[in-house]
Amino acid sequence: TRHPFLTALKYAFQTNDRLCFVMEYANGGELFFHLSRERVFTEDRARFYGAEIVSALEYLHSRDVVYRDIKLENLMLDKDGHIKITDFGLCKEGITDGATMKTFCGTPEYLAPEVLEDNDYGRAVDWWGLGVVMYEMMCGRLPFYNQDHERLFELILMEEIRFPRTLSPEAKSLLAGLLKKDPKQRLGGGPNDAKEVMEHRFFAPINWQDVVQKKLVPPFKPQVTSEIDTRYFDDEFTAQSITITPPDRYDNMGSLESDQRTHFPQFSYSASIRE
Repeated sequence: TRHPFLTALKYAFQTNDRLCFVMEYANGGELFFHLSRERVFTEDRARFYGAEIVSALEYLHSRDVVYRDIKLENLMLDKDGHIKITDFGLCKEGITDGATMKTFCGTPEYLAPEVLEDNDYGRAVDWWGLGVVMYEMMCGRLPFYNQDHERLFELILMEEIRFPRTLSPEAKSLLAGLLKKDPKQRLGGGPNDAKEVMEHRFFAPINWQDVVQKKLVPPFKPQVTSEIDTRYFDDEFTAQSITITPPDRYDNMGSLESDQRTHFPQFSYSASIRE
């Protein structure tokens, strides 16, 4: 599975007690990092990032994958300033149009109402997540927030969304559509999925073919000097020691002799060989 706005798998290998995946490094940092410093993005900048996120979600949904964890921390920038979605741990495969899931998962501030209500939910949860991050980018804050999670969930379920007066009518309309509490009424919640979002007037200036071909000029280009530049990552992460968590002492694999350990055939992978 490859798409320009999804982080790519570079290698996979196994050790005696680990299955290891080596992912592409996006050295432009998280959108969370950049927004926390700039406080708010212009609508044009948010439109650029939003279009690339929509393109990636359209690709995943077309392959029956629901992402389920759209948030600023999972939206990276590459060295040129294009979006790279990372962290696929909550993805659910095999979700076709009309298919549903029940697992309660995600990040509290980004959970869709139908997930909180313990209802079966579908791929429209990704459009809710898009609505939350687009709101954050253009408004400088979350649409619903409280430190108490019970109160936060009440707000997500019951509170009407409010907009700054500085937002354009097109931006307000997009956010109102994406943050509809009823997934059936939500923008993107119908059978046309991503196409509904792409056809919204907020994205009228966007040529979607140019988006996927990365022909649009990013509004911000990271000033990185090497492939391993870390300037756009907080010290609290880069200062951590590079260690692999030891195996759980109750891990069954740890009690086996090396020749008895489970082997996963054909697990090893190298993208350079496939290219």
